[in-house]
Amino acid sequence: MIKRALIVVHRWLGVVFCLFFVIWFPSGIGMMYWDFPEVTPADRLERSPALDPATIRVSPAQAVDALGQPHPPEQIRLNSFDGRPVYRVRVGRAEQIVYADTGTTRGDVSRDVMARVASAWAGQPAAAATVEPIDVDQWTVQGSFRSLRPLWKYSWPGGEQVYVSQVSGEVVQYTTPASRLGAYLGPIPHWLYFTPLRKHQLAWSRVVTWTSGIGTLAAIVGLAIGVWMYSPVKRYRSQAGTTSIPYRGQKRWHMVLGLIFGVATATWAFSGMLSMDPFPLTRRGDRGDIPAALRGGIPAAALSTNPRSVLARLHNERVKELELTSFDGEPVYLATTGRADTRIVTASGEVGTAFDRDRIRKIVTDAAGPSGLAELREITAYDWYYLDRRGARPLPVILARVNDADQSRYYIDPRTARVVGSYRSSSWMSRWLYHGLHSLDAPWLYAHRPAWDIVVITFMLGGTALGVTSLILAWRVIGRTLWRSDS
Repeated sequence: MIKRALIVVHRWLGVVFCLFFVIWFPSGIGMMYWDFPEVTPADRLERSPALDPATIRVSPAQAVDALGQPHPPEQIRLNSFDGRPVYRVRVGRAEQIVYADTGTTRGDVSRDVMARVASAWAGQPAAAATVEPIDVDQWTVQGSFRSLRPLWKYSWPGGEQVYVSQVSGEVVQYTTPASRLGAYLGPIPHWLYFTPLRKHQLAWSRVVTWTSGIGTLAAIVGLAIGVWMYSPVKRYRSQAGTTSIPYRGQKRWHMVLGLIFGVATATWAFSGMLSMDPFPLTRRGDRGDIPAALRGGIPAAALSTNPRSVLARLHNERVKELELTSFDGEPVYLATTGRADTRIVTASGEVGTAFDRDRIRKIVTDAAGPSGLAELREITAYDWYYLDRRGARPLPVILARVNDADQSRYYIDPRTARVVGSYRSSSWMSRWLYHGLHSLDAPWLYAHRPAWDIVVITFMLGGTALGVTSLILAWRVIGRTLWRSDS
């Protein structure tokens, strides 16, 4: 009786949800190699012109005075906007822009400015582009674009599309025919990122959560049925003799594939559901002592430093950004070059490629407070909590593990004295049940590619085959149901 009920439940869940599995698994392979298009700060910096010292006529202090802010700035960066040097001054979450050549604050962004920004990004004349206002489309459906609207889309005949925010004047999205194709092969079907659904955040979140949750249940029920019905002693009879599986044709293939890939299918669907955070846990707030100690406030005396003298120290480098900051209480400039490399210029004019590691260790040790440090060492390879299959995250880094209740871990890049990764034991569900099960992100597999590719693609192909057999069986069930209703 129980077995019969389980079979009925699995059959009809399969009829309803098999198509999702057929979509999820092949697109999972696409996700391994293609991302959803986005514009990162590194992309903006790569396309920015190098700073010209001759055009910088305003000091950081004058830029701050021009804003008239009652609170001291938390971050000051010097880079470019619309071909001109600008100071980007951040107080809290708000960032304001002051032109470094005139000392005036940037006002509303005009259509002409947006056209020049888009043209410079694409390297094509603005007159050749088709321009249209955009509220929401396939490439701007995320909630992060909400505060940047209205957007203007510039499309060139070759297929490049540049989206500029009228609020910030910055390029906020960029797509090419290749990046759009990659998105349709991976992220869009995998995340159910279809515009009519995705633009409704709550509805999309519920659909993804419930489909993956019920899909997990369907996989678990199917696995239970398969194990229950499998006979190691071959008690079933067929035309070819005795067998361990009571089915023929597609049903047999479905059961065989389910026994082999059923556990992976269930855990993969479940971990996919966890990406939507359906079980929010009570999380302790970030321990800000160590990051704040490494990056203190900006000393008032440093605001009068002339960036031109800093650039003169780096005359052989194509510097695209200068960040005025401090380290261990002393003002420093952190310069980012055209190769996305960094240089450090101290108040005394010394140039270096990394901060003093002993001073970093002392700062971290002092900032750990009464809890103290359980571990402090430099690592040259990724570990279980700091890893990147593309190898883009910096190495070596200094690992600091605090002896607190959360066993907080911080990974500090000596080149910038910034925390570039962190982990707390309260995040175990995200680390192990989501990333661990869904991406199989193990350092050994990442370090020995294509081992990771082979393992993951094997699971994806097995899940795809299981989904295809489900789809065929679902079609037969629907066909029989419709035939009976017609008769």
